[in-house]
Amino acid sequence: MKYAEITGWGSYVPPLLMTNDDMSKIVDTSDEWIFSRSGIKQRHYTHVSTGKMAWLACDRALAAAGVDAEDIDLIILGSTTPEEICPNTASYIKNELGAKKAAAFDLNSACTSWFYAVNVATDMIKSGSIKKALVVGSERLSLAMDWQKRESCFLFGDGAGAVVLEASDQKVGLLSAHMGCVPDSRECLHLPSWGLSPLHWTNDVFVSLNFDGQEIFKSAVRGMADSVSQVLEQEGLTAEDIDLFIPHQANIRIIQTLAKRLNFPMEKVVVRIDEYANTSAASIPLALCDAIADGTVKPGMTILTATFGAGLTCGAGIIKWGEKVTATTVSDSDIPEYEGTVFDLMADSFVHYGVDAQHLLTKNS
Repeated sequence: MKYAEITGWGSYVPPLLMTNDDMSKIVDTSDEWIFSRSGIKQRHYTHVSTGKMAWLACDRALAAAGVDAEDIDLIILGSTTPEEICPNTASYIKNELGAKKAAAFDLNSACTSWFYAVNVATDMIKSGSIKKALVVGSERLSLAMDWQKRESCFLFGDGAGAVVLEASDQKVGLLSAHMGCVPDSRECLHLPSWGLSPLHWTNDVFVSLNFDGQEIFKSAVRGMADSVSQVLEQEGLTAEDIDLFIPHQANIRIIQTLAKRLNFPMEKVVVRIDEYANTSAASIPLALCDAIADGTVKPGMTILTATFGAGLTCGAGIIKWGEKVTATTVSDSDIPEYEGTVFDLMADSFVHYGVDAQHLLTKNS
């Protein structure tokens, strides 16, 4: 039987920051108010597309794996924020990388998209239909922020994270997975104007996120706890057998509540919500890349991951890490930085939502 080992990893985090103090200049809020409710200190915003960020994360993952793009059989992009519905953004990534023989498609299950995509690619490798896959989560959620909604506009950030999966005879990679959906909570996390329904034809180009924090909290903890219990049972493991827990980075309270319910000490939990905010499908791969970079991930570790997203979708998986924790090579590709401030970048969005930020701009808007 073949397994799907993670042999490469790469990320892209936009350098432009929107701190909580920056938020307080345009919204009635404060660093203390935001941090105490979410664990977020800042978020990164980008001036480039979801596809461009995904391309760079994939290029870096290929370099880390020491794999040529022409050898990739499959590319899956997990994202809620593609720049186009048709054609898919994965085909853009394929073309930019020069992955000539790769099949390419997008997968959207909101914040669970990257994990679901890893599960799909893993199963395809196990079946023998492919040998090498690129799976990337990339999000540009800064464009979906309604600056009139004080309770939610601070929650999300932009970024991308990718992994290379390769067929292996060793029992490594994603060993067990569970995916689920709680549809009676579907409306609590919703981008109602993002799609082709005729009801949206009269809307402006900007979108607005509907967000019911209390319902999301309850459903997220319940859904992830159930998924974790199922994958632990599948592998015959207990919480004590887990070396590292990488949950979806949505809110520190959700992470802490889930860890407590599952008897995972916070010392074993990777937390990056403070640095990146909620990057949706990019959340787990970004946290994974950071954990590899700082030495937290070690050879042979048993890693648990759990996630939830709009739908409400949920999932969990057990990953057995292989021996590789050092990149084969490092990509020298990059994206030119934005020439301006974060307020300049978001100027059109501020105007659309009626936020007076003209005094903060350094460019003419």
